[in-house]
Amino acid sequence: MSSLTLNGVTVNFPFTPYDCQKDYMTKVIECLQKRNNGVLESPTGTGKTLCLLCATLAWREQLKDQISRKMIERRLGGETSQNIPITSWGSVAADGEATCYTDIPKIIYASRTHSQLAQVIKELKNTSYRPKISVLGSREQLCINQEVMRQESSHVKVHMCRRKVSTRSCPFYNNTEEISTDRELTHSILDVEDLVKFGNKKRVCPYYLSRSLKQEADIIFMPYNYLVDPKSRRAHNIELNGAVVIFDEAHNLEKTCEESTSFDLTPYDVASAIAAVDRLLLEQVQDASLGPTITEQFNADYSGLKIDATTIAKIKKILLDLEAAIDSYDVPSERGITKPGIFIYELLERAHLTYQTKTEVHEALEQISGYLAGQSGIFLQTGGLQKLADILQLVFCGDPSEKDVKSSAAHFKVHIHRDTSHKKKQTTDIWTTSSSNKQGNILSYWCFSPGFSMQDLVNQGVRCIILTSGTLSPLSSFTSEMRIEFPVSLENSHVIDRDQIFVSVVDRGPDGVQLSSAFDKRFVPENMASLGNTVANLTRVVPHGLLVFFSSFPLMEKMLEFWRANGQAERIDSLKPIFVEPKGKANFTEVIDGYYNKVNDPQTKGGSFFAVCRGKASEGLDFADTFGRAVIITGLPFPPKMDPRVILKMQFLDEMSSNKTSKLKFLSGQQWYKQQAFRAVNQAIGRVIRHRHDFGAILLCDHRFKNPDARAQLPLWVKPYVNQYDSFGNVIRDVSKFFRVAQKRYHRPAVEQTAAAESCGAVCPPDARSTGFTSDSFSQGSHIHKATALDTHLPSLKRKRLTEDTGVNGMTTVYTTYECKTSEIQKRPNTLLDALQRGDQCNGVDTPTTVGQRSSLSTLSLQYDKRIQDDLRGGKRKIRLVQEQKKNPDEASVESKTNKAKSFLGEMKKSLSQVNFDQIIVALQSYKTTDSLEALLSTTSVLTEDANTHNLFRGMYQFVRPHHKKLFHEKCQQLTGHGCGFEPNHSLPKNKNNAVMLTKDGHTSVALKSSCGASSSSQLNTQHLNHGGHHLSQKQLRDPHTASVPRSDGHPAFLAEVKRSLPPEKSAELFQAISCYKKTDNYDNLVVNFLGLFKDNVNLLVRLGIFIRPHHKKKYKEMLDGLAGQSAAKDEA
Repeated sequence: MSSLTLNGVTVNFPFTPYDCQKDYMTKVIECLQKRNNGVLESPTGTGKTLCLLCATLAWREQLKDQISRKMIERRLGGETSQNIPITSWGSVAADGEATCYTDIPKIIYASRTHSQLAQVIKELKNTSYRPKISVLGSREQLCINQEVMRQESSHVKVHMCRRKVSTRSCPFYNNTEEISTDRELTHSILDVEDLVKFGNKKRVCPYYLSRSLKQEADIIFMPYNYLVDPKSRRAHNIELNGAVVIFDEAHNLEKTCEESTSFDLTPYDVASAIAAVDRLLLEQVQDASLGPTITEQFNADYSGLKIDATTIAKIKKILLDLEAAIDSYDVPSERGITKPGIFIYELLERAHLTYQTKTEVHEALEQISGYLAGQSGIFLQTGGLQKLADILQLVFCGDPSEKDVKSSAAHFKVHIHRDTSHKKKQTTDIWTTSSSNKQGNILSYWCFSPGFSMQDLVNQGVRCIILTSGTLSPLSSFTSEMRIEFPVSLENSHVIDRDQIFVSVVDRGPDGVQLSSAFDKRFVPENMASLGNTVANLTRVVPHGLLVFFSSFPLMEKMLEFWRANGQAERIDSLKPIFVEPKGKANFTEVIDGYYNKVNDPQTKGGSFFAVCRGKASEGLDFADTFGRAVIITGLPFPPKMDPRVILKMQFLDEMSSNKTSKLKFLSGQQWYKQQAFRAVNQAIGRVIRHRHDFGAILLCDHRFKNPDARAQLPLWVKPYVNQYDSFGNVIRDVSKFFRVAQKRYHRPAVEQTAAAESCGAVCPPDARSTGFTSDSFSQGSHIHKATALDTHLPSLKRKRLTEDTGVNGMTTVYTTYECKTSEIQKRPNTLLDALQRGDQCNGVDTPTTVGQRSSLSTLSLQYDKRIQDDLRGGKRKIRLVQEQKKNPDEASVESKTNKAKSFLGEMKKSLSQVNFDQIIVALQSYKTTDSLEALLSTTSVLTEDANTHNLFRGMYQFVRPHHKKLFHEKCQQLTGHGCGFEPNHSLPKNKNNAVMLTKDGHTSVALKSSCGASSSSQLNTQHLNHGGHHLSQKQLRDPHTASVPRSDGHPAFLAEVKRSLPPEKSAELFQAISCYKKTDNYDNLVVNFLGLFKDNVNLLVRLGIFIRPHHKKKYKEMLDGLAGQSAAKDEA
């Protein structure tokens, strides 16, 4: 632990800091002491997060010590006793306003996501400081009440949670007050994941616990949209007066500020809100006709609706008027109609929405939305109502004075444009009006000044605002957008040496064609081919992991398509298998893990990861060391120039910059447009150097980077190293030389690197996924684990969902089980074919892999690598076996039926009112004792009244006794139009039903079906595992009703009988024939071999039928009929 004094403040640092770290901490302390806003850029790998925490907490502790000194002075008569050693008082005068401990400013630390905050808290644990902390999160991350978390919509979760809290029906919330003072909690540093674990352990609500801890916390962590969004700030009751506000990873702050104060109101939003109000209004009218007593009881059962039918009717009139007002504008073109921001008040006034009515309307919308969200069995989309309530809070948030309204509206534009989306959102609400499907206008209210949100923070009375990131360059434009003063600024240098970084502008490809991603040149074939050849050649000289960034997803897809057709992709993939960043979040973890595994594989030359600037991979993921030895930038990622929002942003800035009466200096639209591209480039460049001992290359493959103005936009730490070359050959030569030297100097075994990291104290920031002074452990395995953290959820919260049903044949559960049982797979063969295959391997017979032919881009979806790994571990066979074990009715029939019944009743409870559900449960219990189907049908007939609950009525079939199943099936068909899948054997008692499957001698019979038949539904989908290829049915090997021998005999007994029947050379010949059949699917050759070996043993031929694939079974049965006669074959089959 190192101690140093900066601006009179004693800072305890985990190690001796570098000069750039001292500079950074000095600037932070300057902001805190002088109450100045600051914008601080420090490159990735310089430990800015650790510096930020240590400097801030040191200043706060010193302030606390100074207050203690003043209190002691007052008690000692104005003079401090010289005999009292208080070494940490410092030499700076106490803050003039801080006279007691409650005056000490709170630190509000905001980052972009919870996963980044988790890394910040991990850094905090590496320091000597132990402040009281609180981490704010949403119910999505923190709620542990399973009934609430089962809800799909976030606002439904919110309303259900609020209702449970108000009625004190949540057992977790009820314990909050008691547990909030628990010593284990108050004296620990817990992130969101730790808080959820603590909540589960103590059975206390983590969400309300975090809000309780906020009151006494010294430092509060939160995503920064909680701060800049006024609605979220109010919801979390965040007090900003006198607080120090820190925005880490602030390069995204501009976009977040604008989006948090903007909205798009679609025709679907308004129509769904009208449909929901319609439904409620109809319900209220019907209830009113039943009399006051019944209505009161109804409201009591459903937690009450505190508005009457008249108010609901007024809300419907407002919604209809709003819909008419928006659609009254004839939009002539796709570009839409643009109005000044003040126009929003004129438009909403036509729907009777003003400052005077907004409170009443907002409360009514919240009441309706909360009431409908809590209704079980009513399938209504209430998102439209919630959005309208949020819009009222946003538009009518300030002072209603005309001056303030005009001032606020100056930051906005109103844009009305046609709804061109043809794929409308579908609703399951059967009462929805046809208006929800009509095409209308979209009302957009867009903020174009992030300074609007920043000025709002200043107005809240914050002490100072500190913005920091690894990529804020150019700072002048960034601060200009924020519209507040930043007296303190810093562009920090890096901790690396010159020989750790190589930067080059590659303006021409190996064929001499100029490289350009300009709009008019990007899709020229010669340019696309030259870029492909450039990347392919660089792939040969860059070791390990290579990152290639494109301007956009459409450009990347078009480029890859061209490269596949012309051979460049195959050349790249043969050296470094290509992994492509997916558009959505669904497959991202799988793709990035595959890339890390490929780079880690010593048998390969690494991998290449194709990603998009501004995408998930360009920020927040760890590509340290071998995972990112080089970054290739294929062009300048300008925003889409024809996008209406981009056009209006540029127009807005041009209007502001031409306004000579304004004292503030604005960027022009064109300046902003260019700087957006370079900021995205700088963020992608930041992936290459992640810590003090890292090294890598940056290759700028666009001739426009040769322009001095373009190079001036690069980060300060990159500019001195930029090289320019006359020929592509010289680039390849120097890149190769750079890596040859750097690998000898900096590449060390993991153990040595870990020790060195701890001694030198190099650190990585939160977005690097390796933190603190111990975070430069270069163990590749640890990097893989860290890098799998995505931005939306914490790793553990995401993994929890892996065990849930994904709706795709339970594949996730199968793969999870398979991974947990790899060692078991390797110990023993699972099936006859597995045993034979192992026997072949022991005898030196080569067995074929079940992997399909590798595609030209084998890793685009990771199918190739998954199949390779599964095959090496016996994974495919195991996966099918696990799935069959789950669905085998004879191994766990009672348990599976019980689980199915529980799942069904749980689904019924969610879909019905509590009253109806209780009645059905009572009816089932009565049916169990009375055996009266008529009584059961009378009670459950309520399920036939609504088409949405017909499936629940059919589900009751599982509870009906065998002698009633046919009648229930007929009733179901009569009432719902669909039967329950009745078959004659369903009416047999269980013992007789089982006896049908037995033969006279008590053994199960051979199942030689002509096709897979009904059993195919219980097998694992071959499209997922074998791409539709033929495979043996595991069911026929495992199910006792279709096995050829009693279960007690098993596979060893059958193999033993084969060996007894044949000499060793004949046994080997049999195994060879079966393996050959498995490879070639040649039925005729297999039959010839079978007949040659067993022509006198028909019984053994019948039993060998288990090796015959489904599409050959009919032919094989006909052959057996010919050998043994029709009747004999039937007896045996």
